[in-house]
Order: sequence, then C-alpha cells, then structure tokens
Amino acid sequence: MKFVIAFVALFGLAAAKAPQLSISVRDGAFDGLDGLDPQVSWESNSNAGDFDVSYGASASIRPTTDIASLPRNVWGKVSTSVSGWGVSARAESKGLDFRNADVEVDADNEGSDVNVHLVANAGSTSILSVEATKGLDLNGARVTVNPRFNIEKDEQDVVVNYTKEKTNVKLTASVNNQEVTLSQQLDDNNRVAPTINSNGDLSLEYERKISDDSSLTANLKPNDNLNVEWKDAAWTANIDMPIEGANINGANVSIKRDVSF
Repeated sequence: MKFVIAFVALFGLAAAKAPQLSISVRDGAFDGLDGLDPQVSWESNSNAGDFDVSYGASASIRPTTDIASLPRNVWGKVSTSVSGWGVSARAESKGLDFRNADVEVDADNEGSDVNVHLVANAGSTSILSVEATKGLDLNGARVTVNPRFNIEKDEQDVVVNYTKEKTNVKLTASVNNQEVTLSQQLDDNNRVAPTINSNGDLSLEYERKISDDSSLTANLKPNDNLNVEWKDAAWTANIDMPIEGANINGANVSIKRDVSF
C-alpha cells in the first residue's frame, strides 16, 4: 500500500497524455455560467520492470477564489503477475491527503476463474470490505457466485448471476433482504429488466439501443422516481423525475459533454 501511495505523490514527474474535459450542468438554479460544472481529468501509464503502472488526477475547474475548495482526486495503480495470479493495487486520495487514501487490491486467477477484491484505507490497518467471485461454465450457461463482506458495517450478502444466451438472472441475498432481477434481451436493440425484492418493491428498466454509440435507458420505480438517461457519443443527459402516486413533482436535468484534447 505504501508503494502505491508514494507513487501517486510522484506521478506528476512523468510524461503526461492530453487531458480530458467534462462539462456538466449542475442541479439547481444558477445565474450566468454558475450552473456549469467543468471537470478536467488526466491519466498516463508506464512500465517498471514486471510492473505496469498507471496514474492520473481529476479536478473541478469552476471559477472561484478558493482553490482549495475545488474537489479533486489523485490516483495511482500498480499491476503485476505472481504465480499465475494477476495482482493489482490502486490508491485514490481526495485532495492531497495521501495518509487517508482509499486502497483497493485485486487478485485474479484466470485458470481457476476466481477473483478476490479487498478495500482498505491507508490511515487504518484494518480491511473495510472483502469479496470473492467464482465463475462456472455449465451446459452453455455462465454462472458467477459472489459472496461479499462489509467488515466496516458488519454486513454480508451474496450475489449469484446466471447468464444464458439473451437471458440474465441476478439474485442478491442477505439476512434482511432478497432481490432478483430478470434481464431479457428482446432483440438486438431492446432490453427489459424487472426487479423485485422481498419487501415487495418493484422496478422496471428498459434500454433501447439507437445506434452504435447512442442509447436510451429508462428506470421506473413506482411511487419513487423515473430516471431517463440518454447517451449520444460524448453527450450524456439525465432526467430524474420524482413520482408520488400518478403525479410527477418536478424534474432534475443534468447534461454532460466529454471533450478530449
């Protein structure tokens, strides 16, 4: 972990790729250009012996006199192979507080079809969460079993995925709640996915592929909200509409555009 965090602190000394600019419209009412929320991100990678190294940063560039108030993230990742396992460690800090960086460690064994994922914090010696995923190929179907343990919150559940041809069934079960999602690809351009849980809550997702780089996704939760996301190449628009009974109580709209230099 210390190696990753130290590397993040030094990443600015290496050659950089061109940054990417993302411009969003913030929720709420603003005068002039205050509603815009431009974000700039940058990343690069290199090799050091048997290690693959990648690193980057992102920051808000809204006009302000308080530079320290602008949200920004700095991250670094190191990957290598050890005895048939692909191992990676990634650290990300908010601002320059590297002592409290979030750390993620992944170990993947393709031969055994097993992945292990750990989450920790650099400021603590304890692991926050751990999960493992085991994959199985059974009679033309793909099955994955994913037990998850959130040690910080003392919560456990298991996620089982079953995929065959155009059908996917996802079951998430814990002591207090169980949820199942049935996703069906109707044709090349249309997918529908209803979800129901043990409390009787129901939701319905519909995805329409418009073109190779354009899609429309709608997610309806009765008596809760309707969310619509439209992606068109570098543009992304989200509309979130709270629902109470048969009434829509207003809509929040956000628009995002990615610009690569």
